[in-house]
Amino acid sequence: MTKKPIIGVTLDFLENGSFSPRPHYAIRDSYFNAIAKAGGIPIGIPFQSQLIDEYLERVDGIIIPGGDFALEPAWYVEGEKPAFPPSSRLNFDIEIIKKALAKNTPLLGICAGMQILAGMHGAKLSSNIQKYSSTNSSHRGIDATEYTHNVLVESGSVLSKITNKAEFAVNSHHTEGVVSGSDKVAISGRAEDGVVEAIEISGHNFAIGVQWHPEFFLEDGDANFALFKALVKTAAK
Repeated sequence: MTKKPIIGVTLDFLENGSFSPRPHYAIRDSYFNAIAKAGGIPIGIPFQSQLIDEYLERVDGIIIPGGDFALEPAWYVEGEKPAFPPSSRLNFDIEIIKKALAKNTPLLGICAGMQILAGMHGAKLSSNIQKYSSTNSSHRGIDATEYTHNVLVESGSVLSKITNKAEFAVNSHHTEGVVSGSDKVAISGRAEDGVVEAIEISGHNFAIGVQWHPEFFLEDGDANFALFKALVKTAAK
């Protein structure tokens, strides 16, 4: 029997909330469902920085999920600042991304995960991507389980090879986003109004970020689910 690859997912951290008045981790089950259906074994990764090397010895791939929390102010375009409050999650995510990429561990950043991946590699973010849109359409969709707009895929990109599509439908649930790439950050997908939707980090076989939430669309043949299948397949190697 072929051994299934283990895919680690970093978590959100809450000082208090509806689950408990005491500090706790939180994440939607949709990420784990997507990994399991794609053939991987999902596990959550808590913020224990001293264990990052051991985490990466045991997992075959990493997902950095979405969340609403402040990113590094220096990553934003001049005159802008994060729209959300700070979280202890950011420093941990940065550290595990650095070490995962150094090991060439397959990595998928989703929503805030894409923004972290981009910002730490020289791309610029905006706290209001509406300013960079050619339409008045909001990207803060109410229901993440519904398709909101299409993504236009850059020909020859890794995303193009994974999905085998030049264009496909996605959801949308963000106000911040990437507005420019860098010498290490290639933009591989945009919404129809020009908003950046996907990036790839040069020099890595699988270091991809997407601004939308593909974990809500798990039908075979859907380009969103193809991302998870590709991550698991690459991790299995």
